[in-house]
Amino acid sequence: QQEAGDDLQAAKALFYSLLNEQQRRLYAGLESLQCGYEGQQQTARRFGLDVDTVARGERELLGGQVLRGRVRQPGGGRRAVEKKRPKS
Repeated sequence: QQEAGDDLQAAKALFYSLLNEQQRRLYAGLESLQCGYEGQQQTARRFGLDVDTVARGERELLGGQVLRGRVRQPGGGRRAVEKKRPKS
């Protein structure tokens, strides 16, 4: 029985490694919700995440705040060089 649990954990770790940033956060939130009490701390330790990241994943899942088709919100990231220093 212990071996089956270890195999499941290994499969979850492999699956998690294939996800993008948003998907990882949402999956961690889902795992945390399944764990119940202290689920955020357990999930954060298991996946090497900050507890706030796991909590954000929970909030996004429960609130339906998932951006479809995007990993980051519009306007995020570095500004283009042309916008930083326009050619005059």
